[in-house]
Amino acid sequence: MPQHIAAVTIVVPDYDEAISYFCGVLGFELVEDTPLGAGKRWVVVRPGGSSGSALLLARAGSREQRKRVGDQAGGRVFLFLQTDDFASDHARYVAAGVHFVERPRTEPYGTVAVFEDAFGNRWDLIETK
Repeated sequence: MPQHIAAVTIVVPDYDEAISYFCGVLGFELVEDTPLGAGKRWVVVRPGGSSGSALLLARAGSREQRKRVGDQAGGRVFLFLQTDDFASDHARYVAAGVHFVERPRTEPYGTVAVFEDAFGNRWDLIETK
């Protein structure tokens, strides 16, 4: 049976703040927002126009989870956002206030720059060759 990764959980401090950032700033689409009771929600977003992997936005519910917000990969790049137009997406993100921690660079595999999301997680914006 074929398998694929449907979603990756990202711990966030607040559902609405995360939806606003991912959909309003990064241009993701809200796939699902279903109340689960007791203040919990099933919130799924993914890059606009994509039918691939998604992010499950999980509100931190404990002190230990709150400590992990923005540091889910120990300071390393956590997620890779692939684009077919690096220059356009990079310019749009800069204009929207996305914090890039480095200038774009060319690598043997493509063009890439690291940015931090609103919560501190590091991402690669990448256009592969």
